[in-house]
Amino acid sequence: MQNDIQLRAADNIRILSAAMVEKANSGHPGGPMGGADFVQILYSEFMNFDPDNPRWPYRDRFFLDPGHMSAMLYAVLSFQGKYSIDDMKNFRQWGSPTPGHPEVDVERGIENTSGPLGQGHAMAVGAAIAERFLVARFGDWMAHKTYAYISDGGIQEEISQGAGRIAGYLGLSNLVMFFDSNDLQLSSATEDVTNEDTAAKYEAWGWRVMTIDGHDHAQIRSALKAAGDEKEKPFLIIGKTIMGKGAVDEEGGSMEANYHTHGQPLTGAGASFAKTVSNLGGDPEDPFRIFDDVAEYYASVLDEKRAYVKRKNEEYNGWASANPEKAGLLDQYLSGDAPVLDFSQVEQKPNIATRNASSTVLSMFAEKVGNMIVSSADLSNSDKTDGFLKKTTSFTKGNFQGAFLQAGVAELTMAAIANGLALHGGVIPVVATFFVFSDFMKPAIRLAALMQLPVKYVWTHDAFRVGEDGPTHQPVEQEAQIRLLEKLKNHSHKMSLLALRPADAVETTVAWEMALANTDSPTALIFSRQNIKDLPVDGSMSRYEAAQGAKKGAYIVTRDENPDIILVANGSEVSTLVDAAEILREADGLKVQIVSAISEGLFRTQPQAYQKEVIPDNVPVFGLTAGLPDNLLTLVGPKGKAVGLDHFGYSAPAGVLDEKFGFTGKQVSEKVRQYLSNY
Repeated sequence: MQNDIQLRAADNIRILSAAMVEKANSGHPGGPMGGADFVQILYSEFMNFDPDNPRWPYRDRFFLDPGHMSAMLYAVLSFQGKYSIDDMKNFRQWGSPTPGHPEVDVERGIENTSGPLGQGHAMAVGAAIAERFLVARFGDWMAHKTYAYISDGGIQEEISQGAGRIAGYLGLSNLVMFFDSNDLQLSSATEDVTNEDTAAKYEAWGWRVMTIDGHDHAQIRSALKAAGDEKEKPFLIIGKTIMGKGAVDEEGGSMEANYHTHGQPLTGAGASFAKTVSNLGGDPEDPFRIFDDVAEYYASVLDEKRAYVKRKNEEYNGWASANPEKAGLLDQYLSGDAPVLDFSQVEQKPNIATRNASSTVLSMFAEKVGNMIVSSADLSNSDKTDGFLKKTTSFTKGNFQGAFLQAGVAELTMAAIANGLALHGGVIPVVATFFVFSDFMKPAIRLAALMQLPVKYVWTHDAFRVGEDGPTHQPVEQEAQIRLLEKLKNHSHKMSLLALRPADAVETTVAWEMALANTDSPTALIFSRQNIKDLPVDGSMSRYEAAQGAKKGAYIVTRDENPDIILVANGSEVSTLVDAAEILREADGLKVQIVSAISEGLFRTQPQAYQKEVIPDNVPVFGLTAGLPDNLLTLVGPKGKAVGLDHFGYSAPAGVLDEKFGFTGKQVSEKVRQYLSNY
């Protein structure tokens, strides 16, 4: 009876998946029909979750990598009451909770936004690391599994190498991944693309691998039981499946293992939708139906899940009673709220590089923020995350007492893992590399922005002043790319990313204060390699008090009454403007207002009156940037002048490049004079 109902439920998933795609006339039925057996056994017999509290923190997680198989996930979740028949009928339609590729929706059981292949299972690695990190601090009572589902495309994406290597190296025995190996891709057979030995590859990385018939429920159970018992290694189940399992044509002939069913409705692939539904035990006149016996079975399944949750909650209550301080700390971590710290007590050395100032703050975090995980792409001594590392230890196999992940040279993997850390919850992920290498990370940054994840990016060596390393290492267009995300709104109608490029050491402290407080989106922190002169203090305020203006996105550094010119910049260019302003005041008698604009996106959320105070109308505005002039065009306005680079860098010392590119105080003052003469 158990086997009969499981087969019946798997066929129900196939029908619902095919029906969603057929009605939408858009989507991917073949993969969901092939994967139905595994997800059915997984969700009904192995995954632990709370049917009444989808955010229960100790639930098992399921990360779907091939987001085009969304119909499969919506179907199995519909058995749990997460999606209605109408939701499935509106698959891929405006306003529907069933988009073509899943978008994170924990209330409905969707743990991650997926679609760009490869990132989903890397996020699962991050979630598994977060679980191990928390278990190391609070005990095995809270242990849970992370399940990932990957396809041939995800296995081929380069990110899979980084994810596989790191998971194996760390011995993430709480990670179980199912590889849906159906030997077909969107436009060809897999053998036309690769002949690699996937099992041998993962075994070389330190995984335990089992190959099974992905439609044999007994084999699926056996593999999942073995994965549950594994204590040393992550577990890969290679399930040999059939794309379009159960599909037939008008004559009843098999349409299985046909790659045309990968990315179009069954009828478009030459199959018969009606005959396929009948073949799978459904009613072609009413394909959007959960079978009565399947619904009855899932009612009992959910009761079993509730009983498990009750036992676990009782275990938690006993632990919390015996460990009230730890329980309070765990609650604080799981709340996702920013820790409360006194940043005014951070002591920065004078006139230092902002990467070094960041290191000072990270050193404080290592002592006072117990749930922060910092990672660097083999650059900790250059991006200065070693300020954090020096006060903790790196993760090693089976040991997560420390708080530093040595990601190796794998920027995209590291960024996707950070997304998984944030999705799991309870931890604060920070990832670091050189700014120019943010290019490698863009796909994961974009998903973090879509999912509104509070990942913190540390990007150092922020401009051409990297110097002798030359144009390959000198970011020019990167800031413009990142700041475009500041202009995009996320689904909550908020900034999709906060980008902060501080102007000196103390402003770096405030930037980190802002980053830690930002729990609604990712934060990019962009730091200099070279030393920067501290900005002057205007009036009786301390530099820290003055730098609080950065929390409004832009603020006045120094001002003269009724200024003749407004000078605007961010980062190290602000101190260059200070030098230029001194010349303009002394030599030309000009009245100058200097503005540090750490984040235009944030500045534009401020009241108009404040914006006009900082950058008044009818006053000439001159902007300076080490990147593309586009960074400042909307700040200087239509009559203003933005000066930046229109070329790549060169290999030479930073000071030489400043002079060659026209970035000395004297050269900038001359550019301002020329601008004013033509204003």
